[in-house]
Amino acid sequence: MPFRSFLLIALICLSAALHAQVESPARYQLYGGYTFLSNSINGVPGSHQSMNGWDASIGFPSWHNLRFKLDVYGYDATNLGASQKPWFIMAGGQYSHRLGRESVFAEGLFGDAGIGRYWGPNQLPGATASFVTLLGGGIDTPISRRFAFRVSGGYQWSNFSLVNNPQQAVPYTYPGIPRYFARLSSGLVWQF
Repeated sequence: MPFRSFLLIALICLSAALHAQVESPARYQLYGGYTFLSNSINGVPGSHQSMNGWDASIGFPSWHNLRFKLDVYGYDATNLGASQKPWFIMAGGQYSHRLGRESVFAEGLFGDAGIGRYWGPNQLPGATASFVTLLGGGIDTPISRRFAFRVSGGYQWSNFSLVNNPQQAVPYTYPGIPRYFARLSSGLVWQF
């Protein structure tokens, strides 16, 4: 009889704990997925080629639907005889609003980018001359209590420049090097 009483008390406590977890709001968002960039870094007119890669981010607890977000993503491609493996580290704000089950968001991020030395057309040396910005938004569709499917897109500006001499690394503007990109991403969000 004492074992059955203990089992009944444990079941009541467990159900109350599970019910409390269902009602608690998600505090953090961990995201991982696929990303697409509309052009390669050295995609001069006549040699446009899109890039595919990975995307990972973490969103911190929100305050009035506004949260701080860190985003890291990278690509791997070859264009005009040069291997390109750019990666981006960005941070900024994300504002979200719930519409029924879905949650829509807008974000503004800025940061820095890195890429190998010889990414220019025909493996000319290049450098990053300034920071990167991204303005965009997306939608999260829940697939379970803690997981959601995310689709997002945005407008990215970056400033990559070629250099005359790798030892001096003085950047110069090469006509046709793209600065404006469309970025799409999709993947899973874990809310905890």
